[in-house]
Amino acid sequence: MDSSFQRASRGMTLTQHLSEARRRILLSFLAVVVFGILAFVEYNAILTFLEKPYCDLNLAESCQLTAIGALSAFSIRIKIAYYCGMLFASPVVLWQIWRFITPGLKKRERRYALSFLIAATMFFAGGCSMAFLMFNHALQFLNAIGGSGITTLYTADSYIGLIILMMFVFGLTFEFPVILVGLQLGRVVTSRQLLKFWRYAIILITVASAVFTPSGDPLSMMAMMIPLLAFYFLAIGVGKLAKR
Repeated sequence: MDSSFQRASRGMTLTQHLSEARRRILLSFLAVVVFGILAFVEYNAILTFLEKPYCDLNLAESCQLTAIGALSAFSIRIKIAYYCGMLFASPVVLWQIWRFITPGLKKRERRYALSFLIAATMFFAGGCSMAFLMFNHALQFLNAIGGSGITTLYTADSYIGLIILMMFVFGLTFEFPVILVGLQLGRVVTSRQLLKFWRYAIILITVASAVFTPSGDPLSMMAMMIPLLAFYFLAIGVGKLAKR
């Protein structure tokens, strides 16, 4: 039986729904701000963590990135606080989305929605982790491709921008199986159609991995392509089981 909250929510007017949406958006925004402030305070620890792939290259004894310009170091701190705020607040944001859409869903749909939110969070975190693990190899490739006659100097802005971009791109592309399962449950496509399309899927995933890998190195491309290929067939299997 539905809870009193759900029954009341189903009887809400448009104005009340908009008010509820505004409240959920405000709570999500506050979560981003709070985590952003925490990231700003713990900037040194986060920067040390992000610098690890660079330090592992042993390119410099001091292992310090270079900030060019008077405002560069401060802008980097703001950038890290902003992106970390969004990243760490994402479970809160997803929870607010869940609380907003739940009253309008049936029991079976609520179960699927919660599973999707959990899966989306886990796959995004997995993608970010994969990108971080591969970033050292990406730097090695980028250094080697320039030849021995060129010494690569990393500015803090370009380095931090690249590693954050790579983590977000991997995180988003790892949402691929969640989207595929959703399309199957929504009857947009069937598992039979996806299986029939598998040869084209391999080509498209390969091309997409080459295009979307920010560093452009083959190892990072493979680190994106191989999981996506596995996710494709995994999503087909999960979609079949969920439809039973």
